[in-house]
Amino acid sequence: MKALTFKRYGKSPEIGFAEVPRPTLKPDELLVQVHAAGLNPIDNMIPAGTFKPVLKFELPATLGSDIAGVVTEVGSRVTRFKPGDAVFASLFDLGRGSIAEFAAVPESVAASKPVNLDFVQAASVPMVALTSWQALKERANLRAGQKVFIPAGSGGIGTFAIQLAKHFGASVGTTTSTGNVELVISLGADEVVDYKKQEFEKVLRGYDVVLGTVRGDAIEKSIGILKPGSKIVSLIGPLDAAFARARGLNFILRLVFGLMSRKIMRLAKTRDVTYSFLFVRPDGTQLAEIGELLKSEQVRPVIDKVFPFSQAKEALEYLAQGRAKGKVVVRIK
Repeated sequence: MKALTFKRYGKSPEIGFAEVPRPTLKPDELLVQVHAAGLNPIDNMIPAGTFKPVLKFELPATLGSDIAGVVTEVGSRVTRFKPGDAVFASLFDLGRGSIAEFAAVPESVAASKPVNLDFVQAASVPMVALTSWQALKERANLRAGQKVFIPAGSGGIGTFAIQLAKHFGASVGTTTSTGNVELVISLGADEVVDYKKQEFEKVLRGYDVVLGTVRGDAIEKSIGILKPGSKIVSLIGPLDAAFARARGLNFILRLVFGLMSRKIMRLAKTRDVTYSFLFVRPDGTQLAEIGELLKSEQVRPVIDKVFPFSQAKEALEYLAQGRAKGKVVVRIK
C-alpha cells in the first residue's frame, strides 16, 4: 500500500511516498481503509526530531495521527466494531501513522464516526478534540463561570477549544489577527484581542485557566492575566519533570525537562499559579463523548483546506506556514 513516510530525523527527513506492507492485525485491532487524515503541527515536528527522546518510531515511519475511514477487518478480540463500520481515531503516540491507504487501529482508541460528518470533517477532529478535552476538563477542571484564555483562536486547536470551553460554561478570551475576529466570535469567544493592534497581557485580566498554544514568551506573559490559584496547561512546552516521570523516562531526561521548565515554574510560583505540560493520549471513550457533541452540533469542525492524497507532502508544508484557519486535511479515498 502507499503511505507518506519519513526516513530519518533532522533537517532532511526525506518525506515522500513509499510502498509499505499493509498492517498485520493484532487481536484487539481494526484494519481501517483510510478515507481522510487530519494534520497537526506535531506531524511536522516529529520528523524534525523535536520529540525523538519521547516518541518511538521504527524508521521509515508513516506520518500523520488523525484518521477517519471504514473498517475492513477486525481482530479476534474486537467486540465493538465490525467490517463496514465508519470510524475515526487518533493514532498519536502509538508508533504508527495515518497518511496511508490502510491503518491498524486499536479498538480502544476508535469511535464511531458521527453520522452528520463526512470523512474529511471527521478526520479533522480527533487530536484537537482530545487535546482540548484533556487539557480543559481533566487537567484544568474548567467549570461554568470560569474564564479561560485560549490564544491563537483561529488555529486548529483554538477553533475547537473555544467551542468546548463554551460547552463547559466558561467565558473565553483569545487572540487572532484582524481578518479572523469574526470567525472566533462565531465560535463563542467573549474577549478577542487583535494581536496586530494590542498586546493581550495589557488587555486581559482575572483569568482562571490559560491554554498554552503559542511558542515564544506568550506563556510567561500570560501569568500576569491570571488570578492566584489559577492553572496554565501548556501544549507546546517547556516539558516538565512530572511529564518525564509519567512517561517513565530516565533520570537524565527528568533532570533535563526539570531544567527546561524551571523558569516558567518559578514565575508561576510568584503568582500562586500552577504550570503543567500536557501530551495528549488517544482515547476512544472520550472521542465517543465528543462525537455526541458533534452529532448534536454543539461543536463543529472548522476546516481551512483539503488536499488530495497525491499532495500530502504539500499539505504538511502548507500547515507549517502557520496561517491555517482551523484544520488541514488530506483526502485519501
